[in-house]
Amino acid sequence: DTASHPTPILTTSAGARPALVMKFTVNSQDLQRALSTVSGAVPNKATLPILECVLFERDEDALRIAATDLDISIVQSLPVQFETNGTDAKQRIAVPAKRLLDTVRALPSGLPVTVQTDTEHTVELTTDQGRYKMVGFDGGDYPALPSLEDAQTVKAPTSVLRRAIDKTGFAVSKDALRPAMMGVLFQVRPENARVVATDGHRLVLLTLDAITADPAMEFIAPEKALSLAGKAAGDLGDCTIRVGGGYVEFSLGDTTVIGRMIDEQYPNYEAVIPVENEKRLTVQREALLNAVKRVALYSSSMTHQVRLALRKDAIEISAEDIERASEAKERVLCEYDADEMEIGFNATYLTEVLQDLDAEDAVFEFSSPNRAGVVSPSEPAEGEDVLMLIMPVMLNTYAA
Repeated sequence: DTASHPTPILTTSAGARPALVMKFTVNSQDLQRALSTVSGAVPNKATLPILECVLFERDEDALRIAATDLDISIVQSLPVQFETNGTDAKQRIAVPAKRLLDTVRALPSGLPVTVQTDTEHTVELTTDQGRYKMVGFDGGDYPALPSLEDAQTVKAPTSVLRRAIDKTGFAVSKDALRPAMMGVLFQVRPENARVVATDGHRLVLLTLDAITADPAMEFIAPEKALSLAGKAAGDLGDCTIRVGGGYVEFSLGDTTVIGRMIDEQYPNYEAVIPVENEKRLTVQREALLNAVKRVALYSSSMTHQVRLALRKDAIEISAEDIERASEAKERVLCEYDADEMEIGFNATYLTEVLQDLDAEDAVFEFSSPNRAGVVSPSEPAEGEDVLMLIMPVMLNTYAA
């Protein structure tokens, strides 16, 4: 009678258990930090299920944790206490990333966790409070990480690289039809490095004395790889940048971020930077930023346009939303002794430029209402030069 004696779901030989492959103990906080770092390269929806995993691989006395979406890869090395023999080359397994990270996050901080895997790709986490079991994939099926062939290497202070990433990210384009501008251009020369980002509406040019290369090198790094490298970077020590085989690699202590370079021609950004801007205005950066934010609340929801009227000793910032019959105007003191002029900007772009500027005073240079405005700090930080460019918008005809 099959109804009274159902077929067992799983049968094994008496006493048979899958062979242990890897077993180690690690602090839950250290494991969570490492998993959080590499999870940035795990795709949300992958065409290959194994890409939704992180790879655990033994590397002598360290656990090597890797993730990739085939364009961006992250590798984190984590010292752990192994209890298995280190000569077995098969000590690697792909573990479901989300479930693993969610589990480790839910554990008490600093709790010792024992992780073991077996020949059936089962992953088991054990603490003094409980046991958590999941099934992964054969680590041998995980995609091989990129190999940088004939790579050129550059050393750079980690804090300087992170600053370059932080200062350019907001200006990177999101337009897939202009792939070159979806990355950040690095032009590393014997005397300094230029780091450039633009989306066609604003541009950031950062010149850094602390990063050099001889011979010179040039590459476009994808914004996602840079963002992940910036999150992994600390303030101390040097990092290593390697370029070769179509990839750029950032080695930051125990973390390595690898990104597929954007193989496109970057726009000639020097051609759009005005060289004869005779109108110079100096203003307290935070005062102008806050005024623009307030006035922008009354701008058109379609254009986000604000009008800047440059007067003697003051800027008048105004905006109007005709559809909602609302308007606002503010006056901010400044130093300006050129001819009076009115110029319009997208409030969002102007706000982001002012927020990104590290200076008490911002210096604007203008030539005419239809030419780009150049923005720079009144006193640049030591070892760097910052130039930002913001394109104007055509002014509406409403009364100022």
